Amino acid sequence: MGYQVEIDKRSGFCSGVIRAIQCAEQALNENKPVYSLGAIVHNNEELRRLEEKGLRIIHRSQLHQIPEGSIILIRAHGEPPSTYSLIANRNISLLECTCPVVLLLQKKIKKEHTRIKPEKGQIVIFGKQGHAEVDGLVGQVAGDAIVVESLKDLDNICFSGGPVSLFSQTTQNPQEYKKIREHLLRLMQGQGMDPDRLKVFDTICSQVDGRQTELARFARSRSLILFVTGKESSNGKVLFHTCEEANPRSYAIENAGDISLAWFRPGDTVGICGATSTPFWLMEQVADKVRNL
Repeated sequence: MGYQVEIDKRSGFCSGVIRAIQCAEQALNENKPVYSLGAIVHNNEELRRLEEKGLRIIHRSQLHQIPEGSIILIRAHGEPPSTYSLIANRNISLLECTCPVVLLLQKKIKKEHTRIKPEKGQIVIFGKQGHAEVDGLVGQVAGDAIVVESLKDLDNICFSGGPVSLFSQTTQNPQEYKKIREHLLRLMQGQGMDPDRLKVFDTICSQVDGRQTELARFARSRSLILFVTGKESSNGKVLFHTCEEANPRSYAIENAGDISLAWFRPGDTVGICGATSTPFWLMEQVADKVRNL
């Protein structure tokens, strides 16, 4: 039984991930050992492809084990200053692939921390604890930032009475960020603080922000959605939630092998989409599998 299948052309790698992968592939062509500090992209299928070309994934704790003359790649998520210090002490080449949007955010946080610290100000970051990008952001201020994942986390903040500056991880849900901002403002007012003491920075990547609306529209236009994403992708979780809200018959899969016939009904129109860490070639594989069911 054939199904009408369409791939969402706005899905797939964001410009930051495209840039990082192109950097990696160019370096691999030089036939030198290339080490990525953490997974260059949160997608196992793409990682396998790059590892077959010679890319090696390592953890920060393994930096001292890298042979001299090797290339170390800083992925799109970015790194804290401490990582650069470790690299500077070794005879290895640095390949800087941090997304320009993330680099700009790092600089903003560092500058804002310098501005508000004399007034006992607080930096609050809406993001996922332990995420590579968030670790890099917190590292800009030597750990002097509060990371919140949900509204509930805000209730644990002990306000100092000084200014509060709110930032977001670049791949967070814009609507959730709005809720965080509104709840933070209520908490500050409840403690008698001047609402003007809160400064909110618009730091969600415009590609991610715009993709939410378009993805919801795409999900509603099909009877069944297959959302292709790696299990470790934070952005994948955010965007899949958008799909589910727009179309309850949405299923998250890592590859074509995860597809279940039980999901399909006669006459289904099938939409294929994915995260900013999902390669387009993988979505095409999924589409081919559906066409041949």
